[in-house]
Amino acid sequence: MSFALLFTPSAESDRDSITDPKRAKKVRNTLAKLANDPGHQGLATHRYVAFDTVSEQRVWESYVENQTSSAWRIWWAYGPEREQITVLMIGPHP
Repeated sequence: MSFALLFTPSAESDRDSITDPKRAKKVRNTLAKLANDPGHQGLATHRYVAFDTVSEQRVWESYVENQTSSAWRIWWAYGPEREQITVLMIGPHP
């Protein structure tokens, strides 16, 4: 099953403001994998429980980079409709 990706204004701004071409390509590739298979092994997707205190929605984190200083991540949630994913934020791991 593939998913349509929706972006919050913040996530859209995050994506559009990437100036490093290599990182931009990594983000595009990660978003493509996410749309095709959120459970893709290379994404290392896991629930991001730090958001549980501020949101009733379950938030997930997927890797853009790994074993890199300030490795980038994509935070997202399922929905609002079936077969949709809303990208909440894109950026370095806090």
